[in-house]
Amino acid sequence: MADWSFLTNHGKALLCIAHDPGVRLRDIAGTLGVTERTAYGIVADLVEAGYVVKDRDGRRNRYRVQSHLPLRGVVGREQPIGEVLDLLVGPDAHRSATEPLRPRRER
Repeated sequence: MADWSFLTNHGKALLCIAHDPGVRLRDIAGTLGVTERTAYGIVADLVEAGYVVKDRDGRRNRYRVQSHLPLRGVVGREQPIGEVLDLLVGPDAHRSATEPLRPRRER
């Protein structure tokens, strides 16, 4: 089976930034499995699109996610993946194998 993901690298980078506003490009690149140059381009795209604001903090950058903006490419209202799965495989077909997600604890 081919290796794939529901999220693009832009989405994953946005998650990295939301999780740690002081994250370094090196760490984003490592998480995504891309070069630092590619990570820089992805973050630059997010900044240019207005989803992320980049602030200088000494020698480092700090980022702010603009969470009020709508997701790009979303058609209609945003739906939880469970509702999409219900449409594709039938109600409750996917629920027996999964448990509700618990919020992540801060380290």
